[in-house]
Amino acid sequence: MEGDGDFRSKEIRKLRDEADIIVTNPPFSLFREFVAWLMETEKKYIIIGNMNAITYKEIFPLIMNNKMWLGNGFQNGNAYFRIVNEREYADGVYDAETGLVKFRNCCWFTNIDHGRRHQPLRLMTMAENFKHSKHKEIRGRKEYIHYENYDAIEIPYTDAIPSDYDGIMGVPTSFLDKYCPEQFEILGITDRGNEYGIKTKEFTSQETPLYGDLNRRGAIIVDGQLKSTFARLLIRKKQSL
Repeated sequence: MEGDGDFRSKEIRKLRDEADIIVTNPPFSLFREFVAWLMETEKKYIIIGNMNAITYKEIFPLIMNNKMWLGNGFQNGNAYFRIVNEREYADGVYDAETGLVKFRNCCWFTNIDHGRRHQPLRLMTMAENFKHSKHKEIRGRKEYIHYENYDAIEIPYTDAIPSDYDGIMGVPTSFLDKYCPEQFEILGITDRGNEYGIKTKEFTSQETPLYGDLNRRGAIIVDGQLKSTFARLLIRKKQSL
């Protein structure tokens, strides 16, 4: 190469336009810009990103509209990269014997179809979850917690999604690793305002000093107190399954 390999250069743009498939590990700090650069074309791609990118306002609409999904790999979000020059890393990150650096919360983002994303989740009914779930937050309950500011119920674990609930559910972003578009539809995300028309309430400073966090995310009552959840995908079961 004549330049430094920056994807924004004319040299790399030319290679992009000539390519059939783009496979790379873009800088996480430039992930939004890189994806926008990709979307200038209709190329197939497989790129590495941080799981947090799912919630980006530039990325989530692509996922919701089935223009981007997660690839197959990086079990439990753990990725290992070989480095050329040894550097300083926190304990447990760099393995001197293998020369590998461990990064957490990594995943593949792609628009190339693969069979695993069409495998429906095997789920228990509500009653079965309340009786047999391995999660103490679910086992023994009589009903799921309903958000105070969304017309949806809180599902803190993907394997706790009930098979017999037809309403809207808030599920962890890690659900996308098991998402089957024939089984569920994605309706929105709680990490936003009310772009998707599902939010039912905006809290005020007079109601709670935590109104900022509560308005950004889903709010539930735990032990009589309002609590903000992590970002949740808002999904609904498709009636065909």
